[in-house]
Amino acid sequence: MLRAFLRTAARARSRAPRPAHDDDVLLDAPDDHLAPVLVAAAHGEHAPAAALLTATRENAEWEHRDRYATGLAAFARSRTEWLAHWRATAPDDPDALLIEGRLTVDRHWDSPARAELLRQVTPVVTAAAEAAGRDPVPWRTVLDAARGARSGHAEFERLWEQAVHRAPHHYGCHVAALEYLAAASPGAHRECLDFAETAAHDAPENSPVRALPLRAAFTCLTANGGDDPAGVHRDRLDAAADRAIALSATHPASDPWSAGLRNLLTYVLLRLERLQDAAEQLRLTGPYVTSFPWDQDGDDPLGRFLQVRADVRAAMGSAPDTAGSGHPRSGCGGRVRADDH
Repeated sequence: MLRAFLRTAARARSRAPRPAHDDDVLLDAPDDHLAPVLVAAAHGEHAPAAALLTATRENAEWEHRDRYATGLAAFARSRTEWLAHWRATAPDDPDALLIEGRLTVDRHWDSPARAELLRQVTPVVTAAAEAAGRDPVPWRTVLDAARGARSGHAEFERLWEQAVHRAPHHYGCHVAALEYLAAASPGAHRECLDFAETAAHDAPENSPVRALPLRAAFTCLTANGGDDPAGVHRDRLDAAADRAIALSATHPASDPWSAGLRNLLTYVLLRLERLQDAAEQLRLTGPYVTSFPWDQDGDDPLGRFLQVRADVRAAMGSAPDTAGSGHPRSGCGGRVRADDH
């Protein structure tokens, strides 16, 4: 399976108490472009959302398009009037179809009948993706639906080929493929790391795909069964974290666009017991918290983040030596893990 994925891509080329004084922290905060669109949607207006997504489609800004569509779909889970009106007035609008497809898959994902429901909608979201031309973002939805529907390898590879044909380095589609690989082969940590490292190596400088090994490291560290990734693959997990640290350094501090990378990086660094590196990423993150990955430990991601941050600060304050990287090979003290509570 791994060889087929790489060959195709190559051809395409627990609720916790919250510490005080955290009023400044923002959970899943939208950027300056998405925020006014969400305000308009809350008032039932879909035109700003249409304008924003049209611009990303026409300018081939696929990473922005993916993030904005995901945010709008999440908003539509509780406020659907604006999307329903949009669909009624423009039933063939590719941007409205993108959001509706994402929303449908997300809702079905939470159902006990997930596989059966997603098998029913996969042809629909696939047809919408095929009609979207060069846009790779709908294919992320298709790949997620196929994973949830437990599609066979041959079918998933066919869909994956369509995605990378449109954008060989789209991060969202690569995450979907990585998650499929992990789900289809539980415990296949080496294969997940191979896939992610190859994709990162081939990606342009500063591409989000450069951080795909970090996502693979997270998958390995949180998986049940298989080998002990923290022991067997320790060097590769550290290398994935180091690559993500370098990518984080290319973005300004307190940057909402980089919040997803830095929150995940902090989580992985704590799992690897690299306390000082994690503390530095927390500093760079500033007030921007993302639900993922903290929602993996319970239903209160904000509370989880705040508790972990408080623990890191306390541990750093009591550490005998705060110089250095915090990497286990450096010998610096301090052990706080993202799953300690």
